[in-house]
Amino acid sequence: MAEFTMPSLGADMDEGTLLEWLVEPGDLVHKGDPVAVVETAKSTIEVECFETGTLAELLVEPGSTVPVGTPLALIGATATKPEHPEGEGKPHRTRKPLKVRGPEGSTETEKAGRMGKAEKRRAARRAPKKGEPSKPPSPPPVPATAPAPVPSTARQGSHIEAGPLVRHLAEQSGVDLETLHGSGPGGRVTRTDVEEAAAGGATPRQPRVRATPLARRLAAEVGVDLATVQGTGRDSAVRAADVRQAAPGPSASVPPASADAVPVRPSAELPSVAHVPDDRGAAMRRAIAGLMSRANRDIPHYYLSTTVDMAAAMDWLHEHNRRSPIGERLLPAALLLKAAALAARDVPELNGSWTDDHFTAGEGVHLGVAVSLRGGGLVAPALHHADALALPQLMTALKDLVTRARTGRLRGSEVSDATITVTNLGDQGVETVFGVIYPPQVALVGFGRVVDRPCAVDGLLGVRPVVTATLSADHRATDGAVGARYLTAVTRLLQNPEQL
Repeated sequence: MAEFTMPSLGADMDEGTLLEWLVEPGDLVHKGDPVAVVETAKSTIEVECFETGTLAELLVEPGSTVPVGTPLALIGATATKPEHPEGEGKPHRTRKPLKVRGPEGSTETEKAGRMGKAEKRRAARRAPKKGEPSKPPSPPPVPATAPAPVPSTARQGSHIEAGPLVRHLAEQSGVDLETLHGSGPGGRVTRTDVEEAAAGGATPRQPRVRATPLARRLAAEVGVDLATVQGTGRDSAVRAADVRQAAPGPSASVPPASADAVPVRPSAELPSVAHVPDDRGAAMRRAIAGLMSRANRDIPHYYLSTTVDMAAAMDWLHEHNRRSPIGERLLPAALLLKAAALAARDVPELNGSWTDDHFTAGEGVHLGVAVSLRGGGLVAPALHHADALALPQLMTALKDLVTRARTGRLRGSEVSDATITVTNLGDQGVETVFGVIYPPQVALVGFGRVVDRPCAVDGLLGVRPVVTATLSADHRATDGAVGARYLTAVTRLLQNPEQL
């Protein structure tokens, strides 16, 4: 069996916290399917499966923090259902009659065939003749030891849908699974059902509300009942934004208090949903500090910069946006990212990673985009094959990536596959940025704000829009001449936007 291990979701990750399993034992999983939600020091990430097969066993419980490389689950090579302990949950199978030789020399199969024919002849004789009113069939005799009727909502013990971990937890807690009404898919009993039954007794309850892990955490912090929140996610799942909208703010109306009620001090107001716990912010800063310190210590940086005339690019952009509907309009950032990706394809010496004392070229141009988080810190998820995306597709992918990065819904491949990173602080008013390389990558590209500057063109002085492009590169992998070729390619592409 293959082991599904805690992946390394970045060079700064040493351990991760398993928040939630998205699959259960017996589920068929394919390579690339999200199977778990893992929390790192920076973000909450959906982790994809590395193998195709059947999930055989879960080895780590949700809420556990384990080092990178720890086995989390076992995946079988073939799509076989997991074995059920002591025959529980096994499907009923129709077995063929065994050919056992009887005393008269006939087999049991032959006897069964003769008995079936005789039964058909008796049924034909009992059938009403043509023209006669049909009589209702008499009910079969009920044996004296017949069990009491079982309600439709109850399940027999052999048909209880529950995983091995849930059964083990129920056995330890002394909970009878036959008395529970599962809240999982298809009525499957979940860990939450067993824990609630162990705490207060098994009582029928409403199906569990579909919600993201971040939404559940925020709802618990501010006291919002998820059952009352209208979800806007996929399959009506409740998202963090829905909880924020449903959370009462400081100006929420307070019900009238009785005469003997104790007044509530203003400091007792509900906490703000946008508040980020100090420990989470401190953990993120520690992770960034460790990674950047390592990068400055181990990577011999060299820096280059150039000023790019953006007149042709901005004219092309304005004309494109004038002819396009609002949903398909572009921002200057799309042109800068596409130029950076195409230049990385033209200069592959900067598109890859430095590992084990040698350079490994990237299999594609996976452009990491530095995204600042609202609560502080930053992540750099990847736009896969950015050089092959048309500008409208790249713009759509960029919006989606930034949104999911800031709501904690990134996938594992997006935070670990980048081959070169771009940072753009132009929207913050910065004109020049020299970044620190994100290991194990070997280059980082920086763009500033597009500003109007006086410059000479064809011997005439004029005012034209320009942008400063910078490159931070690893001297172990390349020299300054390679970096100069890269910036020259970026300049050429931006001055000929029709090539983007």
